Amino acid sequence: MTAKEAPDWYRAVTQRAKQEAPNAPEPAVQAVEYTVNCLPEDDLDSHVFEIRVQYRGNGRYAVIRMGSCLGADGTWDQGVKEYDRGDDWLDAHRFDLDTALRLAKEQAPLVTVNGYTIADAIAMRQKRAERDA
Repeated sequence: MTAKEAPDWYRAVTQRAKQEAPNAPEPAVQAVEYTVNCLPEDDLDSHVFEIRVQYRGNGRYAVIRMGSCLGADGTWDQGVKEYDRGDDWLDAHRFDLDTALRLAKEQAPLVTVNGYTIADAIAMRQKRAERDA
């Protein structure tokens, strides 16, 4: 949508935001997600083997993979949000950053996708490189 196509109310609020911007507080910047992976980031299959560590507030992080959330006991629980699971569930599935990254690194070599292991994915990468050479 171009500025000319925008509704009047949108153009008005955008103009007001530009006028007020010099008085706005300094923007906060925070890293909120890390990717943990045994495959190089440029690998064709990298995205499906990754584990993500995501900030969830109050200094706590979740370890996420394909719609599941890692628990402190090393098992994956379906769903990544706490919904109505309560504090016990949160305490078992939220970690300080160092713990979350450690757990994600421990799990990364164990990731499988459609029956393929990390070793399989690395072998496929090598075969593609040899074919394309």
